[in-house]
Amino acid sequence: MCAATPAIAADPDPVQAEVSPDEITVTASRRSEASKDVPVAVSVIGGEKLDVLNSSGLDIRFLSGRTPSLLVGSSFGRTFPRFYIRGLGNTDFDPTSAQPVSVVYDDVALENPMLKSFPVFDLASVQVLRGPQGTLFGRNTPAGVIKLDSQKPGDVLSGHASLSWATFNTVNAEAAIGGPLGGGFGLRVSGILQRRDDWVTNTATTTLGSRKLEGYRDVAGRVLLSYESGDFDALLNVHARDLDGSPRVFRAGIFRKGSNDFVPGFDIKKVALDGLTSQSLNSFGTNLKLNYTFDGVGTLHSITAYEKGKVESTGDVDGASCYAFIPGCTLGNINVGGFPVNTGGTTKPKEFSQELRFETAQMGAFRGQVGAYFFHQKLTYDELAYDGAGAVTQNVLHDNKNENFGLFASGEYAANADLTLRAGVRYSNDRKDDFVGGLASFPGRPLPIRTKAKGDNVSWDIGATYRIDPSVNLYARFATGYLGPSISDRVNFGDFPTTAPKQTTISGEGGIKTELLANVLRFDLSGYYFRTKDFQATAVGGVNNSAQLLTIDKVVGYGLEAELNARPMPSLVLTAGLSYNFTEIRDPSQSIAVCGGGCTVTNPLNAAGRAILNGNDLPQAPRLIANWTVRYAVPLGDGELFAFTDWAYRSKVNYFLYTAAEFRGKSLLEGGLRGGYKFDSGLEVAAFARNITNQIRAVSAIDFNNLTGMVNEPRIIGGEVKFRF
Repeated sequence: MCAATPAIAADPDPVQAEVSPDEITVTASRRSEASKDVPVAVSVIGGEKLDVLNSSGLDIRFLSGRTPSLLVGSSFGRTFPRFYIRGLGNTDFDPTSAQPVSVVYDDVALENPMLKSFPVFDLASVQVLRGPQGTLFGRNTPAGVIKLDSQKPGDVLSGHASLSWATFNTVNAEAAIGGPLGGGFGLRVSGILQRRDDWVTNTATTTLGSRKLEGYRDVAGRVLLSYESGDFDALLNVHARDLDGSPRVFRAGIFRKGSNDFVPGFDIKKVALDGLTSQSLNSFGTNLKLNYTFDGVGTLHSITAYEKGKVESTGDVDGASCYAFIPGCTLGNINVGGFPVNTGGTTKPKEFSQELRFETAQMGAFRGQVGAYFFHQKLTYDELAYDGAGAVTQNVLHDNKNENFGLFASGEYAANADLTLRAGVRYSNDRKDDFVGGLASFPGRPLPIRTKAKGDNVSWDIGATYRIDPSVNLYARFATGYLGPSISDRVNFGDFPTTAPKQTTISGEGGIKTELLANVLRFDLSGYYFRTKDFQATAVGGVNNSAQLLTIDKVVGYGLEAELNARPMPSLVLTAGLSYNFTEIRDPSQSIAVCGGGCTVTNPLNAAGRAILNGNDLPQAPRLIANWTVRYAVPLGDGELFAFTDWAYRSKVNYFLYTAAEFRGKSLLEGGLRGGYKFDSGLEVAAFARNITNQIRAVSAIDFNNLTGMVNEPRIIGGEVKFRF
């Protein structure tokens, strides 16, 4: 007997997959549907566009600004991304902080922000769902969902490999291969290596840390094993990551007082840190999906998942305060406020989740889903502080437990050939238990301290899609979202553990989705309004460099979002996205302390000298976000010569809850360019550049007393070889 030879077929054409409207499918309702049939504002990044954006050693922050209303930032570098959709997010950098934007990787909702940083590679698509999605997507989704779906093993042998080299010895290497094994089994193995040399020089004459910074070596891999037999199928996912690098560089004194300009002499390649600097991350995860179809009745889905990580990060949190151009600057391991500048620690999140979901078959005009969800997290971490000799002066130990239980149901009813109605409901119950022990300092609190919080909620959504003709759909949707109660367990700088009640959002949106001109043009337009009650926010900094958990009475937002996807001729592909997002804090009674010194406060102050937040924008919430790409190709020989350019823009942003001249971030425009030759055989050779204009902007700051900020990445130029089969 001869063994059958697996069929070999090239991966789908990345250009066609990106721009053909009738091939754009989403899983916003936990099943595959055409994007225009779903009453949700959703964007999809896939194909060549995803490959280009995810090049040159970038991490998941490359998604920032690449779809309407989406911003991504980090003060930890590659280990702690923070997501903002329609202005809703959480600027807090504490390991216990909950984000209103959920990251769902291969149908598993990741809670801890450090687990959300898993590298992006070998993906079928990235979907960005805007607005509350709490009915069907696990937990904590009042702002939206970032949904990442890996390529599956498939029915034929396929894969790809790529290798690029660029500025600062940046290497991006990725490979994947998958296909059938026989007997109903399939396998796909993929991996990525990203590395960069340290390219920032530490000029401090006395330092406990490294002389070179900002480099990294990041390795991740994934194995998918599938099985299918009759009405049953299963998919086992095992993945891991190992990162070694340096923490985000905090740059003291980079703002010219009274403005958001950089000071004269600012050099992105130099910093003066006298403290310890180190960062590493190891993570492992696995999940098992089981599906059984009952003929004519429906399908039972089970998703069992486990994720764990270990993250060590130690940094010079005051940015050293010792650039040569800072008046009165002196070296030493004590900042202006008299606090040790070296802090760090090790964080260990462990998360288990189980979801059972039954999806009915089409029963006349109706189909529905019903299910249950359980989540358990154990999070331990320590907070270390060091004196000028590197000796530990503080060791605060945190032990947190977080549990969520949910029941949900949704249904869809085709009222007639043109009108489809949808509705869903979810009950959520959260319980949190926080324990703090060890030795605290400056001045600290008597330890141990235990804090508990609990809350529950019923969230819902209703929506409708109306087909005007086969090419044009109108939709409307109303939904509520829920963020469980929070605990801030900080005990230093005069802080003490505090809690915030559950946060709730109600949202309404509507729009038009089109596929026009024989599928060469797709245009979507939506408008929305939301109101969030008991908004959870954190004020960080002030005279004591403390962090305070706040409950803001109300936040409102509204805006417009548009997307265009066109192929006016076979050789030309165009995409564009634009959003206008307005946010406003509405709480006349809420105020916070301003910076400890140095900044120029533009916010109205109350009699106590505190900033009045009422009327302010949310932090990291730009009014405008825009992106566009152009691809042009001409046939040449046994392939095509192509050029691809991509651009992302965001307008000015506030870094903090209050306003100051130095802490109002300038607008940012970053562009990429890629050109090369693609052979019909699947081989591709290209040159590329990221941030081609080398526009350097501050993207965030530290609210203390020395005008410390963080900046975007400089221009990267390189070349790449890729093969797809």
